[in-house]
Parts: sequence; structure tokens; C-alpha cells
Amino acid sequence: MNKKDYIKYSKSHAPSSPFHKNFILAFLCGGTICTIGQCFFELYTFIGIEEKNVKMLVSSTLVILSCVMTAIGIYDKIAKHCGAGTLVPITGFANAMMSPVMDYKSEGVITGAAAKMFIIAGPVIVYGVISSMIYGLIYYVSTLNII
Repeated sequence: MNKKDYIKYSKSHAPSSPFHKNFILAFLCGGTICTIGQCFFELYTFIGIEEKNVKMLVSSTLVILSCVMTAIGIYDKIAKHCGAGTLVPITGFANAMMSPVMDYKSEGVITGAAAKMFIIAGPVIVYGVISSMIYGLIYYVSTLNII
């Protein structure tokens, strides 16, 4: 079987993805997570917390909620139906950190949970740091007055 025949064969046997449904669910779920974050922002502002502290509290609240929902199995059920909408950066990252912790907790705190915590998120962190360094270097060089 050559490459073209294999691609044709695999496409004929692969289930089709309901693109429009997935797109709408991801949009609604991501929007809901952002709306929840905005509600916390408004709540913290209303009770008189300074704006610089409110921003930190909103992020912390969303991370804690995501970790708790991952620990009790709710976040994965939501992600199963909403797909990419649950990858809103802060909650998706918290879920990516917490999932391996839950999977490897039986191996102990140090050799299990702590050692495996960055299995999923580690490459994301490395890629983010390296790409931001490259971007910063390009930006710095482009702003030099060489001529």
C-alpha cells in the first residue's frame, strides 16, 4: 500500500468530527470561564479590594477552582463535552498541572505527584520561555539604532 492509498483508506475509516458543534461548544465554554472570571473581578472590586490585588485574586481563584474540579473529576467531564473551550489559558494550565498529580498520587508525594506534575505542562513552559526569549531578542535587535 503506498502513501496515497493509506491516506485515502485512513480517511474513509476515521470518524468525522462535528466541526461546527465543537466550535460553538468551545466558544460557549471558554466564554463561560471568562465570564466567571469577570464575575470574580467585579465581586472583589465591589468588596473594596484594590485593583492590582483583584487581578491576582481572580487568577488565583480560577486556578484553585480548576484544581479542585480536576481533583474531584468534574473538569474532565466538562472538557469531554466542551473540548478546546476548557483550554482557556489559566484554567487549562491548572488542569494540565493537576491531572498528572491525580494520576500518580498513589506513588507518593515526592516520587509520584511532585515528580510527575510537569509531565504535560513542562513542554508548554519550556516552549513558552524559549519562544519569548527569541521574540525578545528579535525585538531588541530590531529597535537598535545601528545606522
